[in-house]
Amino acid sequence: MAKKCAICGKGVQTGMQYSHSHIRTKRKWNPNLQKVKAIINGTPKRILVCTRCLRSGKVKRSI
Repeated sequence: MAKKCAICGKGVQTGMQYSHSHIRTKRKWNPNLQKVKAIINGTPKRILVCTRCLRSGKVKRSI
């Protein structure tokens, strides 16, 4: 199962890495996901959330 943000759905992106001589190799960009205890539907749950969603206040954290 791929890891994605529970709020925005951000996941792994793929692309090409170019060397100085333009040799191409595949690479991945992983999102910065954090395990957070958040309040979902009134109950605290552990979810994976990207730091962009944490910073923007889209997640209500539980204590």
